[in-house]
Amino acid sequence: MQRRKLLGTGLTALTAAVSASALSACKVRREGSTPIASLPNVRWRMATSWPYSLDTIFGGAETISQRVNELSGGRFVIKPYAAGEIVPGLEVLDAVQARSVECGHTASYYYIGKNPSFAFGTSVPFGLTAQQQNAWLYEAGGNQLMNRLYSDFGVRSFPAGNTGAQMGGWFKRKLENLSSLQGLKMRIPGLGGKVMARLGVNVQVLPGGEIYLALDRGAIDAAEWTGPYDDEKLGLARAARFYYYPGWWEPGPTLTALVNNVAWEKLPKEYQEIFSTACYEANLTMLSRYDSLNGVALQRLLRGGTELVPYNIDILEAAKDSSLQLFSEISAKDRGFANLFEQWKGFKKEVSEWNKINEFSFTNFSYNS
Repeated sequence: MQRRKLLGTGLTALTAAVSASALSACKVRREGSTPIASLPNVRWRMATSWPYSLDTIFGGAETISQRVNELSGGRFVIKPYAAGEIVPGLEVLDAVQARSVECGHTASYYYIGKNPSFAFGTSVPFGLTAQQQNAWLYEAGGNQLMNRLYSDFGVRSFPAGNTGAQMGGWFKRKLENLSSLQGLKMRIPGLGGKVMARLGVNVQVLPGGEIYLALDRGAIDAAEWTGPYDDEKLGLARAARFYYYPGWWEPGPTLTALVNNVAWEKLPKEYQEIFSTACYEANLTMLSRYDSLNGVALQRLLRGGTELVPYNIDILEAAKDSSLQLFSEISAKDRGFANLFEQWKGFKKEVSEWNKINEFSFTNFSYNS
């Protein structure tokens, strides 16, 4: 039900965006302005936080590049680069801000050290589902709020991918209870990492391409990435046996395209519309692909010896309590975070009350009957 609703909403939004772009082009021709075929050739570079091997998440950058090229008739070209080719995967915002590249594809919660509110642009613990996140960003002012944050860095953002609800990570040994987390070395970013730290975990943040070696060689004891399809590609099942769920820290994480404001203002209006439309497509396409691929990949992992394990209720309850305490403490220190959190929290309450009636009630009955 949720996937159908997302597809319907996404396709409607996408159709409207493409139609608007087409109408805009017609208007330009009617008024005697420069037709798109006569617009300048533009070449951009896009730094990303992803290795090439992760074709679905790196595919978000590729979708943007492909559609921009197609919709501009090959006159606006963006070349995406894997993490480490231009800058390390966790420094994409810095590169876009400095105009080392014109644009990037990344996750905003990698940059909570610059501003803790960046977490909301991706996902926060016990936050919004993928469809709720899209509704907040596109219709409830979320992306406008994120762009106010990014304006301090000379950058603007566009939702450009979503993995859907993630898994809860790979562990070398089974978690018996809450105390099993004490002293555990785990790769986990964002506010989820800060919550894990409160539960006794030694948190580390690593880009995707470095996780397998760290886990395999014992530099870390546990790691989370996205879900079965990507985790299988990274080889995490070869380094750890126990696969936990749910990923309570990322119930619907959005990935983000960042554009330097100076580079953006230099673009013709037609190219700006094309880029925006391509990001809509990337957002919808990535979620659809993950929903299609993850279930099959999980079955392969289970056949290969992976043990699927749910988090103990005491861990989930402690994590939720710690998350609420963390939000409260950051709000007390950071007025900008507090204001954004209040707006976000109000939206979450409203949409959750509605979803309890429509989607969640159906899902509970359908899956348990």
